[in-house]
Amino acid sequence: MSKNAFDVLLLLARPAAGKSEIIHYLKQIPEQERLKRFHIGVMDEIDDFPMLWAWFEEDDLLSRMRKPRLHSTPDGYFKKTYFWDLLIERISLEYQKRLRDYPFIPGEVTTLVEFARGSQHGGFRRAFEHLSSEMAQRAAILYVCVSYAESLRKNRRRFNPERPDSVLQHGLPDDKMERLYKDSDWDKLSGGADQGTLQIQGFNVPFIVFENEDDITTSGGERLGARLEETLGRLWKLYSSSPKFFAPR
Repeated sequence: MSKNAFDVLLLLARPAAGKSEIIHYLKQIPEQERLKRFHIGVMDEIDDFPMLWAWFEEDDLLSRMRKPRLHSTPDGYFKKTYFWDLLIERISLEYQKRLRDYPFIPGEVTTLVEFARGSQHGGFRRAFEHLSSEMAQRAAILYVCVSYAESLRKNRRRFNPERPDSVLQHGLPDDKMERLYKDSDWDKLSGGADQGTLQIQGFNVPFIVFENEDDITTSGGERLGARLEETLGRLWKLYSSSPKFFAPR
């Protein structure tokens, strides 16, 4: 079978930009249609939010037990900046375990990796420093572009206090959004381009920008599908022309 799917697709953005909504939409598409239109094969997901949230839950439990918190302060900030780095190391470890344990076939399985970063804790540049070479050599990047104002609006809109652990319904207080995510280094990294390549772990990783300031991801449906198909089609041309396209898995 000829290769027709991304091996690793990094979905990057500010919080609430639409990353999880894109994944939710793709899950509803029949496998063969998804492969043909979006170059997304059997979907394998790695998201750092459940990892992060588990740390907060454990720290709250430790506080109830009158023991020291390990990762976070009582007001919900990481004790150490390097915990952001640790999340990327965990993502890379999860991918290494998948390569070890499952017979992934190139062109059939796509690992979707989702995370957000702000300049306050090192930005995407620092995150890429901790991404494994195994992931970098197989990766492409879909950056979901929204302004900080739009990120803040959608963060407020999606938050469900009854389900703070939900991938689709979690949110941050406004003060934390401003402190952690108001500033982003994406434009600096990309040079303001809407497509190109980034050097990550010595590999040229192709990227493309998915514009979502008009919030096409919330309503979903074929309007989202059409824009996603066009954007991922352009990314696929960059990805499939790269020498790493032939990297063994």
